[in-house]
Formats: sequence, structure tokens, C-alpha cells
Amino acid sequence: MSTVSVNIDSRVVTSGSDDFVDEAWQLKEEINDSVGVLKQRHSFFTDAYRRSTVQLFLQEDELIGFAAVRRDGYILFLAVSPDYQGEGIGKRLIARVAQEHDTITCHARTTNEGALQFYEHLGFEIKRRIDNYYEDGGDAYYLKLGSSGGITDKISDLVRR
Repeated sequence: MSTVSVNIDSRVVTSGSDDFVDEAWQLKEEINDSVGVLKQRHSFFTDAYRRSTVQLFLQEDELIGFAAVRRDGYILFLAVSPDYQGEGIGKRLIARVAQEHDTITCHARTTNEGALQFYEHLGFEIKRRIDNYYEDGGDAYYLKLGSSGGITDKISDLVRR
């Protein structure tokens, strides 16, 4: 595990742009190869990425994490490099999303214990289970954070810990 330096840059890719799409695809594939999640096809991924606002974290111009978010606060993709997991990058990405949205939602595989623990730790609640949600037949939970005031404060407090 590496140590996160203070030299992490954040950037925002606006909807309609494909800046960093190739780097995001490579990071997604690295995660898929290591833990078997984020299994989307390239065309689906790039189309969704281009339709999103994407929060990026880079260290020395290397993409180490991103969150692709729809206008309604739905997180299409959240990915953090395995080398940087457990160092607060995911929390900081969620905090960025929370600054722009009153409610944040997403899906997570019912078998992805790491993701479920991460989201639940941040205060997301499982709203429902959806069988056969993913192309490969995998089931998902629909998760939600927010809807009552204070989401940004709650996330900000969590990030400061």
C-alpha cells in the first residue's frame, strides 16, 4: 500500500467530454481484473462516462480515482486504484459528489462486500434488492444517501476523521 501524498490534484470532467476516459477505462479494468467487479463493456462505459460529470483524483498526472455521476446524483462508476484503497480517496470522491447533490444513489453488487461496507460506513442505506440487475445475471442493491438536509456536513465530518 502506498502513502497518499499531499500532491493529489482534483479535476472535473464535464458532461460531453472524454478527457481521461481511456485512463478511467484502464483503472476500471485493473479493478475488474483484481476483484471481479466493474464488468461493463467498453462501449457502455465510454458512453456513460461521456454523459456524466466526472470527479477525478490524480497524483503526478496518474489517475488514482474517479466518480462518474449523472445529473440526478446517481453514481454510475466509483473507482479507486487498488494501490490507494483504504486511504480516504473514495470518501473524498463521495464528498465531492455530495457538494453538488442533495441525494446520492448507486447500485452495488450484493456479493461486493467491500463496496457495501464502504457505502454503509458513509451512511448509505440499502433501499431494495434487484435480482439479475447486471448483464452477467448478478444481483444488486440500490443504495441511497441523503434526501434529508446535512448530507454535505455528514460527509465532510466523515472525511475529516
